Amino acid sequence: MDVKQLKALITVAEVGSVTRAAELLHLVQPAVTRQIRTLEEELGVPLFQRTRQGMRPTEAGEIMVDRARRALNELERARAEVRPSPGEVTGIVTLGLLESTLDLLAEPLVSAVGQAHPGVELRLMTGYSGHLQQWLDDGDLDLSLLYNLDSTPSLNARPLVRERLWAVAPVSAGLRSDRPVAFAEVAAHPLVMPASGHALRALIDSAASRSGETMDVTVQTNSMRVQKQLVLAGHGWTILPGLGIADDIRDGTLSAAPLSEPDVWRSIVLATPRYGRVPPAVESVAHELVRRIDTAVSLGRWPSAQSPSSHAPDTDV
Repeated sequence: MDVKQLKALITVAEVGSVTRAAELLHLVQPAVTRQIRTLEEELGVPLFQRTRQGMRPTEAGEIMVDRARRALNELERARAEVRPSPGEVTGIVTLGLLESTLDLLAEPLVSAVGQAHPGVELRLMTGYSGHLQQWLDDGDLDLSLLYNLDSTPSLNARPLVRERLWAVAPVSAGLRSDRPVAFAEVAAHPLVMPASGHALRALIDSAASRSGETMDVTVQTNSMRVQKQLVLAGHGWTILPGLGIADDIRDGTLSAAPLSEPDVWRSIVLATPRYGRVPPAVESVAHELVRRIDTAVSLGRWPSAQSPSSHAPDTDV
């Protein structure tokens, strides 16, 4: 089993055709076919189903494709780290960002890393906190922002910031940042909510339970952007982290107010694998990320944010 075979395996799985894979790999078709057959003979199982619609990975093939991607990624990272570059931090770093943090952090972080560490290739991924945690556990991420997570047997979690959840409504509702709104008032309106199973939804459901209110959930979605679009269209109110609606408040496209009775907070942490060597490139990106967050909080660009050491109200969820 060699690198060329693994590349052939992944490419055929992605495009579903030996002919197309050969074109992309700049090989003749028989060479790609031979690489796949050699792998199948070595493993003793078929890796593809040959159908009229093309090449489809078998169950064993899907396992091999997943592992091959990770193996090639690790080789690529190793090459980047050991490439001669005296006095320069080099390497590939894959960072997970929560959707609500993208507008505030993504571009400034890319600029900062590019300026301070031009030898670092930064790769950004976004998703739910639960998905990001799974990718971190699986080794697909080097570090990630997560929320409401303590350290686990596999991950270290460094608290970075606490932020309050806000009620979000059309401008006509007249919500104001200096006038918190009770959960009971929010629950009196139709609600556009994160989908069940989302960690943010769990926080909101807990707050509803504590307040004794029943929510009239008219729409569920897995996208913060869609939540805001539906509120703008008049489908109801919603609840989001303050950071997720900072620009909308500033631009006057939505009105919003911190939730109260009970207050609802989430904690943002920087999670990294507990075991294994932490490359200098990962440490450098983590340092730049923490600096960007500290700056945003100190300049008031992160609504209702507090440092982790700040005292939390007794009504925290």
